[in-house]
Amino acid sequence: MITLTDSAAVKVKELLDAEGATDLALRVAVRPGGCSGFSYEMYFDGEFAPDDEQASFGDAAVRVVVDQASSQLLQGATLDYKNGLDQSGFAITNPNATRTCGCGSSFS
Repeated sequence: MITLTDSAAVKVKELLDAEGATDLALRVAVRPGGCSGFSYEMYFDGEFAPDDEQASFGDAAVRVVVDQASSQLLQGATLDYKNGLDQSGFAITNPNATRTCGCGSSFS
């Protein structure tokens, strides 16, 4: 299961509040594709399967949902959010990735 840093949890909560969708969870998934073999997918979701893994992060208790197949590839991974001059946006650090592409959105 992926974990969220405090800054990522705060940003996800801000986005949920802006959408008026506080009942949704952030779904993080790994899909075949991308230039390195797999790509990350993140979106807000309100439908959950019985075998989905769920966890809450941060003071705002942001819910994160991961399907079983993605969970294995995201074990030990961390989702962070940075807002600076040199880096801005969400980034996943995944110890299971042996190779990543230049854009940082796919891995193998």
